[in-house]
Amino acid sequence: MVEYLRLGNTGMEVSEACLGSWMFGSKSPSGSEIVTEEVALSILDSAWDRGINFIDTANVYGRGRSEEYIGKWLSGRDREDFVLASKVFFALAGRQQVGLSRKIVLSEIEGTLERLGTDYLDIYYIHGWHDPSPLEETLAALNDLVRLGKVHYIGVSNFAAWQLVLAREICKSNRWAPVSVIQPRYNAVDNVPYTVDPVEMALPDLFDACRFFGIAVCSYSPLAEGFLTGKYTRGPDGKTIKPDGSRGAMSENFGAFPDRWWRVLEEVQRVAGEVGGTPAQVSIRWVSHVAGLTSIPILGATSVEQLTDTLGYLDLVLSDEQHQRISDAGRLDLSPHAYTYT
Repeated sequence: MVEYLRLGNTGMEVSEACLGSWMFGSKSPSGSEIVTEEVALSILDSAWDRGINFIDTANVYGRGRSEEYIGKWLSGRDREDFVLASKVFFALAGRQQVGLSRKIVLSEIEGTLERLGTDYLDIYYIHGWHDPSPLEETLAALNDLVRLGKVHYIGVSNFAAWQLVLAREICKSNRWAPVSVIQPRYNAVDNVPYTVDPVEMALPDLFDACRFFGIAVCSYSPLAEGFLTGKYTRGPDGKTIKPDGSRGAMSENFGAFPDRWWRVLEEVQRVAGEVGGTPAQVSIRWVSHVAGLTSIPILGATSVEQLTDTLGYLDLVLSDEQHQRISDAGRLDLSPHAYTYT
């Protein structure tokens, strides 16, 4: 069974692993559902059997089907046993398909609550930074949802450190509910979290900001889209060999992995051999430990068997030395700050 952790500096406890549902109801290139309703319900059953009560979704996942499947599964269960998180940025209703205006936030929460079959969300994330939408307007709308009891805690995803700090300061100056949790992409090959940016802008200071404010970190893509499972290999010509059915096999653009990624994978595989786990389990255990922070990995699965195998990470213990070896293998070559001291 999983253990339960306090979510950052909030008073709410959550399971140490979070079930992600991005694949629930999502369509493959052929048009079939990657995770059907039947399979999704089985995955949710398996997660709850292990004690996972923290479920992450978004209105855009499967164009609302992910939330619908979760809502059907929750029906008849005690809502208070579970911590539900969803997101807003993409709009399923209305002409404007992307945005964080007050109109979109207040409209999308109603659709999300209806699909989930609940009166409230435990966490409502801003799914990403949106330049045209004034951040103060977005946070004011979210604070109103907290005041109305439709949201308990506010979160942000894919924010840079300065964006997170700005959000916190806006909330503080207006005496609004604070940002309490962040959801970045974070894994061993990236080593530091970064925004969804064409050049994968490194954010070494994001976790410093989280430590300062006591903000919890719930990381998505802990396996780097499956790369850290070890299922991708390099052929004699240096090209990536993609197994049938993998995400890489479905995309011509997926698979040009940098040398640094391969170095990390090799170190992960060495550590896996030492501790008797799989590369996937070692990689997720690595993500679950960030000094001075509540760090909760979001685990995606397309089958009960995959989830069961992934959750084997809970039985692994990495030494500080093993954790550091993986960190060192993925270290980004960041330019030092150009400060001159006199």
